[in-house]
Amino acid sequence: MFIAKVVGSVVATQKTKSMVGCKLLMIEPYVIDPKSGDRMITTSRSLVAVDTVGAGENEFVLIVQGSSARMTPETKSLPVDATIIGIIDSVHIDRKSISLE
Repeated sequence: MFIAKVVGSVVATQKTKSMVGCKLLMIEPYVIDPKSGDRMITTSRSLVAVDTVGAGENEFVLIVQGSSARMTPETKSLPVDATIIGIIDSVHIDRKSISLE
């Protein structure tokens, strides 16, 4: 699992029948800033993920990839490699709150 920020959406009017009705979101993975250790920073990569929780733009989300992406009830029969499984409220490390930017 990893943390990502929703940066946009993907609209695909032509897609395989099993994907009709699936919400696709553009995400950017984030990591802990190795210099300060007190905030999350972007990896400057982009991925498309299937949204199973109703996430929106600028929210931080929890992502699973690979075979785990197909283990939710909503994605068990879909050809997906990345799934949003949670919306993040806060991150704490060593009893400190980490800033999500």
